[in-house]
Amino acid sequence: MSKAITAAHSPMPDVAHHARSPFTGTLDKVGMTAIEVPVRLRAADGTVVMAPGKADAFVSLDDPGAKGIHMSRLYLSLGAVLGEEEFSLAAVRRVIEGFVASHAGLSRSASLDLAFELPLRRPALKSANSAWRLYPVTAAGVVCEGRYRFRLGVTVAYSSTCPCSAALARQLVQDRFRQDFAGQAQLSAEAMAEWLGREESIVATPHAQRSYAVLEVEADDRDAPSFIELIDLVEGALHTAVQAAVKREDEQEFARLNGGNLMFCEDAGRRLKHALDADRRIRDYRVEAVHVESLHPHNAVAIVTKGVPGGFVA
Repeated sequence: MSKAITAAHSPMPDVAHHARSPFTGTLDKVGMTAIEVPVRLRAADGTVVMAPGKADAFVSLDDPGAKGIHMSRLYLSLGAVLGEEEFSLAAVRRVIEGFVASHAGLSRSASLDLAFELPLRRPALKSANSAWRLYPVTAAGVVCEGRYRFRLGVTVAYSSTCPCSAALARQLVQDRFRQDFAGQAQLSAEAMAEWLGREESIVATPHAQRSYAVLEVEADDRDAPSFIELIDLVEGALHTAVQAAVKREDEQEFARLNGGNLMFCEDAGRRLKHALDADRRIRDYRVEAVHVESLHPHNAVAIVTKGVPGGFVA
């Protein structure tokens, strides 16, 4: 019986700590991807809500002879912060600080990439209604040799109406107008308004498509825009964000906004560039304006970066 007790309490083997690899060399990143984590968020009413997220956690392996890293330490460090604190870039900093501290002698750099959906209640365009939207967002932090970098990302869906298609549709409506009123030198405003209100008069309409602004920015963790500020920046620059709660007055307003904001993907990219350049908190950025074409079976895409040396690339 004494032998059995001794065996049960003997130290468990730690291969990662004691064993040496037959092949030596450093590794840039070792860790885990798609870790399931809760993200604590402060709602507009002050309550804390939990959003399901996925995290990628890595450290470098800078000891060329070490067998490996301690995966469980990354997992526990991640849970200790994100499971207890509200999300912030300061929390991301604490996570990657914990990654490095838990791998002293093995690692000098660490990174965290976090992705989840941000629930926001958005008002309708005209009616008194509101509804929930889920915005895909990302956050990332990297520390290398004591230097920290932080990034935030949002994806915002919007509508884009093609300027070329709009011009071609207007021409067809003009041709129909000339055909219907051929030989009439004068028309009353009432007759013209009645003609414009007939379905058969508007013989063509421009094509539009759901589109996506995929935005990633780099900022200081102590003075970074929030996810909501970035989403508002995008929707404010483009004016045609997709809607959730829609009554007829909202749909009419959406049509008016699309008509007043015709845009190619190049137009969307330039609008977003102008808005981002105006925010001094944003050190660097990368934007993709992706128009999921209704005319073509492919997408039209414009990409723009701030142009910071060593920063985001197209």
